Amino acid sequence: PLLGDGHGIYRIQLVGNCGALSTLGAYLSSKLNIPHIALDTIFWKPEWQETPDDELRAKVGALMAQNPRGWIFDGSYSKSLGTTIPDNATDIIWLNPPLRFYLPRHLWRTLLRLLGMHPACAEGCIETWGEVFSRKGIVWYCVTRHTTTKTRYMEWLSRMSIENGGKMRHLDESCGDMAKWKAQPEKLLRQR
Repeated sequence: PLLGDGHGIYRIQLVGNCGALSTLGAYLSSKLNIPHIALDTIFWKPEWQETPDDELRAKVGALMAQNPRGWIFDGSYSKSLGTTIPDNATDIIWLNPPLRFYLPRHLWRTLLRLLGMHPACAEGCIETWGEVFSRKGIVWYCVTRHTTTKTRYMEWLSRMSIENGGKMRHLDESCGDMAKWKAQPEKLLRQR
């Protein structure tokens, strides 16, 4: 189920389309007792200001160093971070639900954030009704980036798949991959 380093250390990167990673990150964090760090929370500064690349790399490096027993990063930010996270990960998990699966969930969470019933994506980053559905908003971003994101991770998978001796696995929620895969770590943890 998870590769780890062979000594019980798991450094996991979750990648995929926005809105599809946090639930698995929280689940794995609770099972493995390692921190789950959403990259959105360290990339975005208040009022949607971006963290400069050097500062982001330093923050990620510090978080890795502070957690030698393992970590889970959700997100990629590869334009800013390059290969910092995948190079240090023992496992990369690509969650690839179809748009029809994750967009309704994403819309629901966005609505909850707008109503103040769910935490903001990052501290001080408040979404407004007008922005959410505009070309600047997260909904537009999800819909327009779906294919591009899928293409990027297909390329990663071709280079780093478990089947080819790498550390990346692909989970397609539309065919039940997630439920089957989640049962494997549960079994492994019961054996500990």
